[in-house]
Amino acid sequence: MSADPSPLRRCERALAGLRGLAVGDALGSQFFVPSNYPALKRRALPPGVWQWTDDTEMACSVVAVLAEHGRIDQDALARSFAEHHDFDRGYGPAVNRMLRLIREGGDWRELASALFNGQGSWGNGAAMRIAPLGAWYAGDAEQATHQAEISAYTTHQHREAVAGAMAVAAAAALVAAPEGCGSPESLLSGVIELVPRSAVQAGLRRALDMLDYGDAGTVAAVLGSGRRTSAHDTVPFSLWAAARHLGDFEAAFWTTAQVGGDVDTTCAIVGGVVAAAADGAPPTEWWDRTEPLPPWAPDATG
Repeated sequence: MSADPSPLRRCERALAGLRGLAVGDALGSQFFVPSNYPALKRRALPPGVWQWTDDTEMACSVVAVLAEHGRIDQDALARSFAEHHDFDRGYGPAVNRMLRLIREGGDWRELASALFNGQGSWGNGAAMRIAPLGAWYAGDAEQATHQAEISAYTTHQHREAVAGAMAVAAAAALVAAPEGCGSPESLLSGVIELVPRSAVQAGLRRALDMLDYGDAGTVAAVLGSGRRTSAHDTVPFSLWAAARHLGDFEAAFWTTAQVGGDVDTTCAIVGGVVAAAADGAPPTEWWDRTEPLPPWAPDATG
């Protein structure tokens, strides 16, 4: 599989992944609102402008650092997360506190490693924001996983969180490759080869075995749908949904959203991975109804 070395092309693919992630995140978040439940059952769009969450805000920092440095600079990434942290975007309490302390001069290395009694967080936060990085490294999935691992450590240092970020980045890099990723089976098999032994990898193996299942609810019952907000409860199902619906953003979104769980995050992951491909962009109407990206983001005028 060949990588695309063009800086312009890399940026274009990363921005495509960012737009898909933002739409998935923003539209998915609307279905935490009880009045929108009937629309979800009908696969109908809820009213109004859809506001994105911390998934998109952090993904914007990832792309901004890539655009400036050409790779992940951990200090720059942690600084961007902290400087652009909006408490009202749905961050978890541990990350809210950590980013506040970084703004006040704290060392992200010490703060991230101290979370959860020194185990580090195994949440899905490192995975939710990383698909655009995978798209940046289109066709070079090994480098994508390496850079995803580096990026994860700024906030999430538990093995499962890191593996989750690596898996999503690998999937996006494979999907964004100039020649494509082949079949759903080859996509998941390629990701599994690049992810270290972990509960995330075990879940991906189960996801590969379940690609012929037509009922997403059954698959989510086995793999998880982010209800526990852990990486291993989120990433396997999300990549199953993405692999099943390559080239069809709408079907990928509705399949993911209708199983419930951590809907904004699962849909952000799926949207970012699917949109990394040239034929995976979200519908124009969906992008138009998504809250504009922040003015500091690389694609703020796109």
